[in-house]
Amino acid sequence: MALIFLPQEIIQNLGLEPSSLLQLILQAAGGLYYAFAMLNWMSRGTRIGGIFNRPVAVANFSHFLIVALALIRGTFKDEHIIPLVPLAIVYAVFAVLFGWMLFRHSPAS
Repeated sequence: MALIFLPQEIIQNLGLEPSSLLQLILQAAGGLYYAFAMLNWMSRGTRIGGIFNRPVAVANFSHFLIVALALIRGTFKDEHIIPLVPLAIVYAVFAVLFGWMLFRHSPAS
């Protein structure tokens, strides 16, 4: 929610150069994370895996895999991103779990 409503303040606290493009990117990222949170919250009481709630599993798997790969690639290219390694590990773990749920797990069995 902070990314949606306070992008300028976040930019200032991170010590980045303020720009309207960066503000727009942060707001879009905030909207993306809010949408995923709502998707997951609204499907919280339903089964996920196999054929059940496949769109939720695909969306979460895609998100976590893409961000994990981007963070891992970024840590190899730039030493300033190395503090994000724990976040990359968390994203990789969630990518593996959602991949397992999507391709192997069937809650009906």
